[in-house]
Amino acid sequence: MSTLPSTPTPTPDEEGALGSPIGRAASLMVAFLALLWVVQLINASTGYSLAQSGGILPRQVSSLLDIVTSPFLHGNLDHLAGNALPLFSLGIMAAIPNPKRFLMMTLVVIVIGGFGVWLFSPADSVTVGASGVVFGYFGYLLLRGFVDRRPADVVISIGVALAYGYAMWNSVGFGREGVSWQGHVAGLVGGMAAALFLRLPRRKPVADPPGGPLPGLPPAV
Repeated sequence: MSTLPSTPTPTPDEEGALGSPIGRAASLMVAFLALLWVVQLINASTGYSLAQSGGILPRQVSSLLDIVTSPFLHGNLDHLAGNALPLFSLGIMAAIPNPKRFLMMTLVVIVIGGFGVWLFSPADSVTVGASGVVFGYFGYLLLRGFVDRRPADVVISIGVALAYGYAMWNSVGFGREGVSWQGHVAGLVGGMAAALFLRLPRRKPVADPPGGPLPGLPPAV
């Protein structure tokens, strides 16, 4: 009789597991996109009445609550499809280090970006769509590495600037009919503000005990 070697049990943080950082981030963004598509199907089936009733009406107090609903609504399928890819790719990069921090950042982006739309958009407009959130993720990733002073995140910030900078600038939509440049700029500001509000606390250096370091231990640096 022979014994076979036991198969090691995967740990939650093992590469490729859903409990790993990339697994949690990907699952979160897939769930977010799935929700957007479900809402879009319902919206389309009602003749886009949801977009009309849940969009932001500038400077109308009754529409302040629409700041929360408007990112989940889109004007048509092409509108959502155009947001889906950058939302997924930028969202994963933003969510990998800490999903809870990512959710807080998303909330900050939605509130600041939506309030910017409510405050500055033309009076006769109705604004919907997740493009402000896309710009928020972009702005957050641009600053996060430099604010947190983590070398890996600094590299990501530079990579995001090189990969997305030109496309995002061309997508702002200044003067373009049917495009809310106010929402894009406000979302960008919201993402940068979130990077500052949610920055990681600085680690305090550990001081040596009186009389120097303990025997056998290296000095604190």
